[in-house]
Amino acid sequence: MSRGPADTVKRVTGTGIPVRGDDIDTDQIIPARFLKVVTFDGLGQFAFFDQRFDEDDEPLEHPFNENRFEGASVLAVNANFGCGSSREHAPQALMRWGIDAIVGESFADIFAGNCLALGIPTVVADHDTVTDLQDFIDENPDAEVTVDVANETVTFGDRTVAVEVDDAQHTALVEGVWDTTALLRSNADAVEETAHSLPYTDV
Repeated sequence: MSRGPADTVKRVTGTGIPVRGDDIDTDQIIPARFLKVVTFDGLGQFAFFDQRFDEDDEPLEHPFNENRFEGASVLAVNANFGCGSSREHAPQALMRWGIDAIVGESFADIFAGNCLALGIPTVVADHDTVTDLQDFIDENPDAEVTVDVANETVTFGDRTVAVEVDDAQHTALVEGVWDTTALLRSNADAVEETAHSLPYTDV
């Protein structure tokens, strides 16, 4: 049940996909030449494109190319994921590939903010925990992983581990106020009242 203008995101459950390596930047997540799109529709097929295909578009070894991870919605990554440019296309591409939550050692601030704007939690765990999660997913690609945003835990197999969720992100997701457009629409009367009160507007 939603408390805010957007859906609450208290828990995400799905199969996982591991992408290993530190400092994976937004240009690796979605190469710059794919940013010319008019809408974000269809960006999912280009996620990690240059890591997934060679110059002749022949597939390379990459988790996003592996059939066993098809349909996965929980991405497990390492440190400083999403660094580099501030392009919002990066989380858009991941979301449209099917990612609903990301567990990592750390995230670039702007990338995490862009994920939050889409309702995608970016929860943080230590290196050993993330490595254990990635190994578990590798060995059990059909097993569910649960990211509990409200209680700040991740469950995989018979383990439930503590993770960190940024305070502002926690509030926004759990209370359903992460979608700023929906928030503005839900406060349309207040927005209009403020607009009328401004001497430099003519509404």
